[in-house]
Amino acid sequence: MGEFAVHRVRFFGLVPAGVRCLACQPRGARLALARTDGAVEVYNFAANYYQEKVIPGHEGRSVESLCWAGDRLFGAGLSGDITEYDLARLSAARGTDGGGGPIWSMAANSTGTQLAIGCEDGSVKIFQVVPGGIQFERNLDRRKGRVLCLSWHPSDTHIAAGSIDIFRVIDVASGQTVQRIMVNYHMEKTKRECVVWAIALLSRGTVATADSFGRVQFWDWQLGTLAESHTLSTSAVLSLAVSEREDSIVVGTSTGATYQLQLLPVKLGGSEKRWVRTKPFQHHSHDVRAVAHSPTALISGGLDAQLVIRPLMEKVQKKGYDAVLRKFTFPHRRLVSCARKARLLLFQFSQHLELWRLGSTEESGKDGEVLPLCRMPEHLVQLKSKGPEHIYCSCVSPCGTWLSYSTASRFHLYRVRCDGDGVSLGKV
Repeated sequence: MGEFAVHRVRFFGLVPAGVRCLACQPRGARLALARTDGAVEVYNFAANYYQEKVIPGHEGRSVESLCWAGDRLFGAGLSGDITEYDLARLSAARGTDGGGGPIWSMAANSTGTQLAIGCEDGSVKIFQVVPGGIQFERNLDRRKGRVLCLSWHPSDTHIAAGSIDIFRVIDVASGQTVQRIMVNYHMEKTKRECVVWAIALLSRGTVATADSFGRVQFWDWQLGTLAESHTLSTSAVLSLAVSEREDSIVVGTSTGATYQLQLLPVKLGGSEKRWVRTKPFQHHSHDVRAVAHSPTALISGGLDAQLVIRPLMEKVQKKGYDAVLRKFTFPHRRLVSCARKARLLLFQFSQHLELWRLGSTEESGKDGEVLPLCRMPEHLVQLKSKGPEHIYCSCVSPCGTWLSYSTASRFHLYRVRCDGDGVSLGKV
């Protein structure tokens, strides 16, 4: 093996975007993830959670909620639009105005034929999923207060909608609210608002809520009574997901901790069951804004940009790589391009590129020895992308005279000229 020098590059100031929401494909093998910069990623369960698709972000398109309707993926956010993603072309295929201001939540029914959105103006709207897009169907009962979370009943007959201090259950056929429950009615002398961050409407007539007081509560929505209450954290519980069999729940908190609750018999062999907190996990350093529950794993994503997949060992048939705890802490795309002959490095950010020249040394030493630099790394140029689309990929030629990047719709090529006065770029 010949001699070579290893350059320790510590000047790439990449700040990864946090995870905003997750969506497991019902009866499928894919997981959709949206980040705070608007980018959407798709992971494949069947291929050891391989990241198979990345749709770049957009400055005018925030994603507050994702959901699958069969094999079709939809996203909605504070721009007020519902966006369908083209998973073949890796772009936003079409957008539809929700008609109620910023959209805070979205959920699809069990058959994938209808979408419900919760809006800033307090309305819940139903859209029909049709070939080539979606169509507005009707408005449900509108009340004061933004709708922060939604959940369909497995029979598609009712929708639970969570807001500030209350949640309500709406009959889909009539469009009217059939139950309205205050979530902080028993909190004595408190002036704080109780925000219902996540909600789940279960098939046996139970509503599970996660709120800003750090509680997970279970309600009998037909009687309007509180059945169980579990205080998991001194801060907010931000996210909640239920398993397909409705016997396990995973929640995420603002302290970076995730918890699992399981429905277990009160007595061995008895029919009466209660929810019990069984497993706490501390895999995140910041808010856990999104969780998902697959048949074999608990999945969580936080503002620390990590995606954590924690396998349920009792659900795993074979002990092997599939059952390993996985943390995705770095981008799966190439963000650094090297021009070997010119000793240049190109760094890719969401909306700009940075071109650097490597440092050099005139010393020589033994293997593993750190050599002093006679010339420090030099920041040559910063190229900002025009328009709201984020940069998808970039490259610099081996000779260092050509630089290119592309977005979802455009390709840009520049010629790099180095002279005594510095570096200049010429658009081609």
